[in-house]
Amino acid sequence: MRLLEHMTLLNTLDWGAAAFILLSWFTIGWLIEHPGAKRPSVTILMAERRRDWMRMFVTRDPRIFDSQILMSLRQGTSFFASTCLLAIGGVLALVGNTAPLQGVAAEVIDMPVPVLIWQLKLGLVALFLTNAFLKFVWANRVFGYCAVVMAAVPNDTEDPRAYPLAGQAAELNIRAAINFNRGLRSMYFALGSLAWLIGPLVLIAATIVTLWLVWSREFASLPRSILLQEDL
Repeated sequence: MRLLEHMTLLNTLDWGAAAFILLSWFTIGWLIEHPGAKRPSVTILMAERRRDWMRMFVTRDPRIFDSQILMSLRQGTSFFASTCLLAIGGVLALVGNTAPLQGVAAEVIDMPVPVLIWQLKLGLVALFLTNAFLKFVWANRVFGYCAVVMAAVPNDTEDPRAYPLAGQAAELNIRAAINFNRGLRSMYFALGSLAWLIGPLVLIAATIVTLWLVWSREFASLPRSILLQEDL
């Protein structure tokens, strides 16, 4: 009963703001991975470059350069996964001790906010961070699969297995990159969801800023313009 009483402290605007950031996170992710043919995202453009990479990989000898690239990609996923773990630990520590937040809130508003409300708002942050961590871990794993398949690609370009195996490696590389990008988006929205601690209107504003940031980097960035340039 007391739980229900505390939940009523979150008004319709609060719930609407929380739903808005979740819907925005899902929608922008879908648009990035399923853009129209006339306006491809950086993610889609890079997928084609990854396929080009694996086609060139068949004819490259030695293949040290390729292994170094793949190692760098795996190190990136490991770094962000570790970062997410630290961030999740920090959020959970704050969930267990909301006194610092209550002290700050007491200076801003007169009405005391129950601990449950703070924990609920921090739970949204933890949700995004947990999703990001799982995506980074899976991306690291799939990059590992890609490395094994790349090692199985014959050095002989006349071997009938060479290009099919290289194609498999390319698709695994693309899936790993997609999961890595999903993890990054979740981290962006985790930062945006912190605004809910201030209030629902601030959360809505932060969500709009996060949406613009993610959209612009995929559809209106300088790297995208470079990728769209014709071969010189």
